[in-house]
Amino acid sequence: MLLSRIQCLFLLIVVLVGCNQPDQSTASLSPKEDADFSTAMDLLNAQPDSAFYYFNEVATQSTDSLEIASALNYMAIIQHNAGDYFGSIETLLAALGYLYEETEDKRPYYQAVYNLLGSNNLTLGNYVDAILYYQQTIELTTDPNFKNIARNNLAVAYQKQSDYAKAIELLTAIQKDTASNPVNRARVQSNLARTRWLQNNAYNPLPDFWAALRIRSREKDQWGLNASYSHLADYYSATRPDSALFYASRMYAIAKKLNSADDQLQALQKLIPLAAPDQAKSYAATFMRLSDSLQTARNTARNQYALIRYEAAKSKAENLELLNANAEKELLLFRQQLIGGVLVLGLLGLMVFGINRQRKKKEQLKWQYEQSLRENQLKTSQKVHDVVANGLYRIMTTIEYKEELDKNELLDNIEELYEKSRDISYEGQESHPVSDYQQSINELLKGFASETTKVVIVGNESGCWETMHPTAKNNLHQVLQELMVNMRKHSQASLVVVKFERGPDGLHIIYTDNGIGMPASPHFGNGLKNTENRIFQLNGRISFGQHQPTGLTIEIHLPLTPAYDK
Repeated sequence: MLLSRIQCLFLLIVVLVGCNQPDQSTASLSPKEDADFSTAMDLLNAQPDSAFYYFNEVATQSTDSLEIASALNYMAIIQHNAGDYFGSIETLLAALGYLYEETEDKRPYYQAVYNLLGSNNLTLGNYVDAILYYQQTIELTTDPNFKNIARNNLAVAYQKQSDYAKAIELLTAIQKDTASNPVNRARVQSNLARTRWLQNNAYNPLPDFWAALRIRSREKDQWGLNASYSHLADYYSATRPDSALFYASRMYAIAKKLNSADDQLQALQKLIPLAAPDQAKSYAATFMRLSDSLQTARNTARNQYALIRYEAAKSKAENLELLNANAEKELLLFRQQLIGGVLVLGLLGLMVFGINRQRKKKEQLKWQYEQSLRENQLKTSQKVHDVVANGLYRIMTTIEYKEELDKNELLDNIEELYEKSRDISYEGQESHPVSDYQQSINELLKGFASETTKVVIVGNESGCWETMHPTAKNNLHQVLQELMVNMRKHSQASLVVVKFERGPDGLHIIYTDNGIGMPASPHFGNGLKNTENRIFQLNGRISFGQHQPTGLTIEIHLPLTPAYDK
């Protein structure tokens, strides 16, 4: 009966990558008429959080494997749209576990799962995995339109991987199939021109860029216009900064109209190095505020979806416990009739012991979940402060005090800050090896020098950093950045001296300035608390001392021990 109802594809959200802009296409059909499934479908666009709850009800209560796979796929789509790409991948892999084998009736389900797995991995920069999943999507697809969409996605993955020849081959092959669809024709034409330009910067992509822009304007394709403005801004950035600024501004306006935070951040990345210093500072402040807000929203959504699944699992466990309790009661009555009171008391004792044990186990699981949530929120707060706030403050200081700006260097710094802020909620992203750590420290400290503040560095020799673990280097870099940010904000110092000494017992760092010093009863904010925590994690010591009659001295000692492996 189920097979007779699957006559067409259920909802497929397809990421059509023209620049990095998702273009969502849908088709219909849930696997069967289920009340929770229907409720979830009604809420999918207007209230995705509520839809996720009802889809999860189907996934945990249904006995139909295809219905469970369909519900899990929708949940993964909601997670993808909320920016929880790792969570979406986890949910999609769970959906594959209910499909068992690639039979004809399951073909549309596999198409949806593999395509979204490709899109998640493409967004995360896992291009090898994205290519494999898109290839599987193409193998399973018989519909020519959907096959061309998947081939376009595969071409973009090759482009991102810098395999321009394969990307050009794919886009050229599908170009002839887009004549009847202007939006698709403009997407392929623009992607093909951009790929050829990336392969050979002497190639002129403008005729194709203009043609795609005219089609998108005529068709009122807002996502396509967003991609065209991005392509034109990138093309003109090196040769005609005024034109690049114009198109980056148009992209920013379209991104705000589409309410796409990711595209607004990308547009701001282009605007900051192109705009005048005062406007660049305003764009930088907007970038920081929007990036922080987006990251907070995505972390909230990720935790909310995890909580929904946790509560559902807990409810299922409680139902099983209730069934067990009822069965035990029936067994108790039967035993009571056969054996008598003594055995009844024994069974009652065992039941009470089991219930208490289950209750304690539930309380422990709840406590572990809440503790993990608090730790994740604390870690995210520390990362946002270290990476986004201090990094952006350093960029704004460069814009404010440098007479001549190296726009390429500034753009690289903003690109790095954007990538770190995008990935900040995922584990394993904090440590970034630096090829010349001595030069990196010099650039960090000198970056806070200005017309009113002189920064002197003593003893920063390459020998100081030999054998130091990359994790220790990364933490020390954040500590020094926090000290210099606090100096710039609060000290009013005209002279800052940072001295490095390496001895047999470890590395000794002495920071001094001639500023106003610290109050008698200082109150440490999150930044200085994070600084102390980083030093303590490395088995080090940090002390703050008043410099007479004014100024501040901070001493840091880091031992040369395996503590750096932490």
